[in-house]
Amino acid sequence: MLPHQRPFIPTNHILNLDSSQLTNLPTIFPPHLRQFSAYNNQLTSLPDALWELTDLEVLNLSANQLADLPDEIGRLTKLHMLDLGHNRLTAVSPTLGNLTQLTFLYLSNNQLTHLPPTLQTLHQLRYLNLTDNQFATLPDWVGQLPNLQELRLYNNHLTSLPDTIGQLTQLKELHLMNNQITALPGTIGNLKQLLHLDLRFNQLHTLPKTIAQLPRLRFLDLRSNRLQTLPPFLAKLPALEKLDLRWNQLAHLPGWLTHLEQRGCVIYA
Repeated sequence: MLPHQRPFIPTNHILNLDSSQLTNLPTIFPPHLRQFSAYNNQLTSLPDALWELTDLEVLNLSANQLADLPDEIGRLTKLHMLDLGHNRLTAVSPTLGNLTQLTFLYLSNNQLTHLPPTLQTLHQLRYLNLTDNQFATLPDWVGQLPNLQELRLYNNHLTSLPDTIGQLTQLKELHLMNNQITALPGTIGNLKQLLHLDLRFNQLHTLPKTIAQLPRLRFLDLRSNRLQTLPPFLAKLPALEKLDLRWNQLAHLPGWLTHLEQRGCVIYA
């Protein structure tokens, strides 16, 4: 038997079927699996047996051709990490809200336009990736995710953010590149732990004064927006290390930028 033909034998409660050109998964799984990965296959559906693996803590089904998931996914209540990225999902089951131990949820590169409000129960969630979908709005309940530290929303159709974004007081990274955002809510100033704010390729004309209330912000990327002037309160950001202003509509650069540079901030303009 050639090495690449040997059967998949789980080790230490881990089963890996990545990149195996599978169109279907087995209908019988070893009991007590804790980690299962079937990344980069050609799966269009999933067997009922998968939802019986109630000891699973890690489930990776990314890079397949899944168009939907059954409600039975809500049985996997011990999951800490769920990766459904790079599929064809147009919706996710409301029963994902049962997975209250989730800390990492990847839904990137799908065709999602909305999320069920049941997800607001994911109070342990630290990382949420919604990049490359079809979101036009972000639900108000996003503010009910008190432990969220990183939110990725690249390449969607957002025009604004809800005021409740300011309730994410543990947020460290907010990635909003390539949307259609025209303004930021003043509540963004409540994100006292924020380190990285990426607003590239949006439609911002102005910035709220409260952005100066971000004491830990290190990286602020404003490339390719519609800013014609720069508000002087940006100079008050005490921890800023990098400010990118390229490809805006600035008639001139204000003198106070020199103050930032003298403080060690790298400015691209």
